[in-house]
Amino acid sequence: MSKRLGIGTRESELATWQAEHVQEKLQKNGIDSELKFISSQGDKDTETPLTEMGGVGVFTKALDEALMDDQIDIAVHSYKDLPTKYPLPLKVAAVLERGDPRDALFAPRGIDFLDDPDYEATIATGSNRRQSQWLSRFPKHQMTGLRGNVNTRIEKVRDAGWDGAIFAAAGLQRMGLDDHIHKILDWMVPAPAQGAIAVHAREEDEAALEALAPLNDPDTELCTRLERDFLYDMEAGCSAPVGAWGWIDGKDVHLRAVALSLDGRQRYETTLDAPKDQAKELGHNAARRLLDEGAAEVVAEHRNKN
Repeated sequence: MSKRLGIGTRESELATWQAEHVQEKLQKNGIDSELKFISSQGDKDTETPLTEMGGVGVFTKALDEALMDDQIDIAVHSYKDLPTKYPLPLKVAAVLERGDPRDALFAPRGIDFLDDPDYEATIATGSNRRQSQWLSRFPKHQMTGLRGNVNTRIEKVRDAGWDGAIFAAAGLQRMGLDDHIHKILDWMVPAPAQGAIAVHAREEDEAALEALAPLNDPDTELCTRLERDFLYDMEAGCSAPVGAWGWIDGKDVHLRAVALSLDGRQRYETTLDAPKDQAKELGHNAARRLLDEGAAEVVAEHRNKN
């Protein structure tokens, strides 16, 4: 491919890392490229809670528009930020091998408070999913909102004297902040496609699609597709208190899914398994099971508040 690819990315340090990661992989395959920085609504407004901004598309719309206007050739996204309903003639041309999909606790004053059932900790997060799962486990704790890039959020937590904040483990790891992971939250179900990088291209751009095809990781693509199938069927949106995590163990695929009320008091959860070659319906089946059990009520509660 002789054309130099324009890689669209947000300006944050983490987004830049992800775009440079894609650029390095393209370079190894002989594809020349350059980064082009695009500011999203979510980057310009770092104070308004994501739920009040509509949640869906606040980090991706500007990149989509730049892609449609031929300002860039491909766009690099955190896959969990992409809406599941897509009317534009764009496609995910590659899903890179996944990083750590789990959530992590940053606790600058230590984690001993987690063992004190009477302590009323203050935990920061801008995610309804993280908030609802945390309150389900620690109902006495207080939650507070948190926005901004990773380093800004870390500074806010320290300056405010809060007990902790919840981050995506992959984000901290990619920025070399492993020492800020004070506890991996194995019990918390991640956001669908958390830890995965997706690259968008125009459906008709055969050159870009061909360049990106070798970057695709089939196992990550399968697991994230199942997770996003679940999210789509729940009609919940990426800011809803639902989580899904698919993983492959040998020849089998496992999918854990959860939906909660915003206060964490109502919880619906399931884990489904299937051989890898029969797993394509796991996401749909998980959504059907939770909706039948009553999860439709908590999803409707979230929609009514947004």
